[in-house]
Amino acid sequence: MAPPQQQQQQQQPQPVGRPQHSWLMRCIALTALGLIILTILVVIIIWVSVQPRRLKYSMEHGSISAYNLTNDVLNANFHFVLRANNPNKRVSLYYDRIDVSVLYEDQILSVGGFAPFYQPRRNVTHLDLHLAAKNQKVYGAVARDLKVDRASGDADLDVKIRAKIRFKIGVFKIHRKLKVLCESLRVPFTSSKGFQRVQCDVDVD
Repeated sequence: MAPPQQQQQQQQPQPVGRPQHSWLMRCIALTALGLIILTILVVIIIWVSVQPRRLKYSMEHGSISAYNLTNDVLNANFHFVLRANNPNKRVSLYYDRIDVSVLYEDQILSVGGFAPFYQPRRNVTHLDLHLAAKNQKVYGAVARDLKVDRASGDADLDVKIRAKIRFKIGVFKIHRKLKVLCESLRVPFTSSKGFQRVQCDVDVD
């Protein structure tokens, strides 16, 4: 009979070899990761070499029509013309989604969404923005100040624009978020009264 220590050594399980498919999956994962890193580096190098210029936006026209404020309930139509300037030689843009808000003293009077569009390189596009306030409740000082502005002939409005965009550089497309703020727009209640062009603040994340 074998000694007890020798029996214990004989009963110990033998190490199992690592399956071959585990090694294969690791190679595939490392290859995929390398390709992703390489693609990101190529996009960054192209972006730096192109040196894209800043997008420019300005509000060219604004007017208010069908205005009615009764019992602090507002109904009105807002019309704006936004000038979008892409000055880049090698970069075009896809606007995938555009959301616009009209504000008065930080209160939102109207919101709207607009159809996607493509803007070529070195292009200026004018966008007609039509929004409406329908049975919009206004509160306290906002209602009072709107009545004062109506008597003066124009209202001090802000327009905020949020858009999902893609920069197209060659075969690459880079997703970004665009924020445009057009502040202190003196918008007339009649189209016969002039509108002063205003440059807008631009931020791309």
